Amino acid sequence: MSLDLLLLLAAALFSIGLFGALTQQSIVMLMMGLELMLGGIIVGASAVWHYIAPDTADAQVLVVLAVTVMAVEMAVGFAVVTALFRTREVDMTDMAAELKE
Repeated sequence: MSLDLLLLLAAALFSIGLFGALTQQSIVMLMMGLELMLGGIIVGASAVWHYIAPDTADAQVLVVLAVTVMAVEMAVGFAVVTALFRTREVDMTDMAAELKE
């Protein structure tokens, strides 16, 4: 694949994630949009890194590290959302904003 196609894929993933993060009120859907945005950033960064230095494995290590961090972040996020829902039955962002008061 060419760099142009990979960057187009990264921009599409980021755009879909941004749309999902800005338009959804469900906390879970908001988190899914953020994950798509992070996935687009990782695809774009790894594609550029592959075309800059194709002989090194630094990009592969960075991608594995970023995907691991994304998985841990989603696990913690889902745990927080589950705890919020079980204690106060909060599942929308508007309801979660009222928790500050």
